[in-house]
Amino acid sequence: MSTQQFFATTAKGVEEVLAGELSRLGAAEVVQENGGVRFAGGMEAMYRANLWLRTASRVLMPLAEFACENPDELYAGVRTVDWHRYLTPAMTLAVDCNLRDSALTHSGYVALKAKDGIVDQLRDKLGTRPNVDTRDPDLRVNLRLFRNRCTVSLDCSGTPLDRRGYRLERHEAPLKENLAAALVAFSGWDGSQPLLDPMCGTGTIAIEAALQALKVPPGLLRLSFGFQRWPEYDKSLWDRLVAEAHEGELDTLPAPVLGSDISHSAVNMAWENARRAGVVGEGLVQFDRCAIGELAPPPGPGVLIFNPPYGMRLGEEEALKPLYKEIGDVMKQRCKGYTAYLFTGNHQLAKCVGLKPSRRIVLYNGPIECRLLKYELY
Repeated sequence: MSTQQFFATTAKGVEEVLAGELSRLGAAEVVQENGGVRFAGGMEAMYRANLWLRTASRVLMPLAEFACENPDELYAGVRTVDWHRYLTPAMTLAVDCNLRDSALTHSGYVALKAKDGIVDQLRDKLGTRPNVDTRDPDLRVNLRLFRNRCTVSLDCSGTPLDRRGYRLERHEAPLKENLAAALVAFSGWDGSQPLLDPMCGTGTIAIEAALQALKVPPGLLRLSFGFQRWPEYDKSLWDRLVAEAHEGELDTLPAPVLGSDISHSAVNMAWENARRAGVVGEGLVQFDRCAIGELAPPPGPGVLIFNPPYGMRLGEEEALKPLYKEIGDVMKQRCKGYTAYLFTGNHQLAKCVGLKPSRRIVLYNGPIECRLLKYELY
């Protein structure tokens, strides 16, 4: 099987965790870069990455890279790819573009010019061309233009990998599934001790932890991937990887995974999401309505992950100070033997916890620079 280069994208700060995931999956030539991890392998490595990666956003397959300072260079560069290997006139197409620090500054125009290069090549070769469908294309092409160098890739994933398919109710300011999985990974939790999320919202952190502990690949919950609509899609290979994954799954959690929240509606949504994720039942994830001050964790050691609101709007910061102080008090009084992690985008509020973190990890929740703070609660 021929070896191909791939690039898995992720949130800034998560590259190290993603590289570890790829190495454990047996990917070759794993190299961390800014915003993602490069790796090599055949189609099986790419299928496996889409099925198993918990912290990735997309898996891309680079096809060409060239200097690009004007529309003509872009058009010519795109046409160096042999598009009829990946695209037939009966398929639909979309082009996404990310650009930074380049002579070409309009992403919509760059995407349009690249699309012209692709469809013109097919029309010249086959006499007919594919249509564009920006919403649900058969083939999604990804263009990255950075400092006048253009990389043309196929998007193997289609819908971003954080959209697992279990979370239908998008609560306000939700944590993306792959970032929730990254928080669990950074905590070092291995499933052998209790894990608690006392501000669980719609349950994403607890559900991601449960899926990890049960050895369920996150890709199993999705309906489809981009590569499944490619002309060379190998269904028997995919079916084998899915069957292998099912064989390795556990029926019950080795240790409790618990989520709680003060909001009734959030807890109800968490149960619904967990049900869709298949992690509800005897010996599986549990959710409960509970205020922070009433938290009563099982005996430690264990892991606590707090994801409190950050107070992004004017006047909210002041109102949230008592909550952060209460989190600190609960950690001190009720969580002996635990290791706690607090994820926040507000440095000032974090000080109100009143404990000194033993580690600070810089992560990004979308554009917001955040900290994952680690507290050892002896």
